[in-house]
Amino acid sequence: MEHTSILSSHVHMELLLAIFLFPLAYVIILLCKKLLALRDQNCYMMHYECFKASEDLKLNTDTCASIVMRNKNLGIEEYKFLLQTIVSSGIGEDTYSPRIVLSGQEDTPSLKDSLSEIEEIMYDTLDKLFAKTGVSPSEIDILVVNVSLLSPSPSLTARIVNRYKMREDIKSYNLSGMGCSASLLAIDIVRNIFKVRKNALAVVVSTESMGPNWYCGREKSMMLSNCLFRVGGCSMLLTNKRAMKHRALFKLNCLVRTHLGSNDEAYNCCIQIEDSLGFRGFCLTKKLTKAAALSFTENLKVLVPKVLPLWALLRYVIASRYRKKTDSRVLELVGAGLNFKTGVEHFCIHPGGRAVIDGVGKSLGLTEYDLEPARMALHRFGNTSAGGLWYVLGYMEAKKRLKKGDRILMISFGAGFKCNNCVWQVMNDLEDANVWEDCIASYPPKSVVNPFIEKYGWINDPSASFVKLDWN
Repeated sequence: MEHTSILSSHVHMELLLAIFLFPLAYVIILLCKKLLALRDQNCYMMHYECFKASEDLKLNTDTCASIVMRNKNLGIEEYKFLLQTIVSSGIGEDTYSPRIVLSGQEDTPSLKDSLSEIEEIMYDTLDKLFAKTGVSPSEIDILVVNVSLLSPSPSLTARIVNRYKMREDIKSYNLSGMGCSASLLAIDIVRNIFKVRKNALAVVVSTESMGPNWYCGREKSMMLSNCLFRVGGCSMLLTNKRAMKHRALFKLNCLVRTHLGSNDEAYNCCIQIEDSLGFRGFCLTKKLTKAAALSFTENLKVLVPKVLPLWALLRYVIASRYRKKTDSRVLELVGAGLNFKTGVEHFCIHPGGRAVIDGVGKSLGLTEYDLEPARMALHRFGNTSAGGLWYVLGYMEAKKRLKKGDRILMISFGAGFKCNNCVWQVMNDLEDANVWEDCIASYPPKSVVNPFIEKYGWINDPSASFVKLDWN
């Protein structure tokens, strides 16, 4: 009887163990699958290729002045305004102009001209991207193109698929109207697709249509874009293939998007409109920096916990209790008290203009060394819209700043109003001179003062108001 009781007890124990162990094993298997799936959801950048136009498209001081002066809608006050803007913009002598502007056709752009400008950028960068990575266009699973101000039919993605004879099952996305922050938005689309599609290759093309959108009127808020925007763009190859991890340049750690479209002031601060004379252009108002500050503030609320270590966050919270509350509408004050250098080594700021770079620099307490890549990209290539970030990144790489394990914070702003930021981790020591190869040795220059002031500074002379210029 006692022996039977012992056997029964053992049977009960085994049943209890089975009841508990099977669910536990099931949970462990699920967790392992989840962890393995997460490994396949990583987003790696294999290569990026920036566009560099031909020498005949360079926009130096004299050429810039001749383009400005042939606009008969402008008076002496408009010339003074343009002079002050050009001199203080931070843009140098070697940026590139749209071909139709240099040829004097900016007031009558054709569809053929528009497509020619965009296709030159797309095909040049894609040819080099495929050649340098050894990846065939037929291997691409996902294609995303962002061009804000040109949306033809067939789409730009369709034109790329046709030229490179890509596969019939390629997933293509054509983004328009997204502004200067569209590049990270396009990468976010790829990142989300990677979560549900294994072993995929994606191409992102970021550029802008400048020539057909050149402003020919006299509204000061719309003339700003002519002073700042230049021809440029970039194509990128991304993957979530673990087998290609060792060849990757960067790994995407996190990406945060913020959209203030519901705020009327932010929505209207950067917008394409027609002036009173019917000239179409891009209007940049004085409210832009306020919109940038508000969107940056909202973005950092989500981004900061993902980037900074716990001790840095606790230190910030404690210090904030004794610090006077800052105005979130002032860009320079947005990041007051935050020490981003505890979680990031490099800062890749959208080269939208000197005011934006200065504002973000003061906001995050950055040094001139930190801001140098953005300032030099603006000086050498101008504001190339969505493609601008990659010229900044290229400068860092050409200067051999990027070492394995380093983290890069990318900061971008765009119409809408949007603030899209992300953090990349450097996978290998990088030193490719890329698009900067022919000039990196001369950067940073001793002076970034625009020579325009030396030749055309007379416009600021009060007596110039009485001067009648011969436009011919």
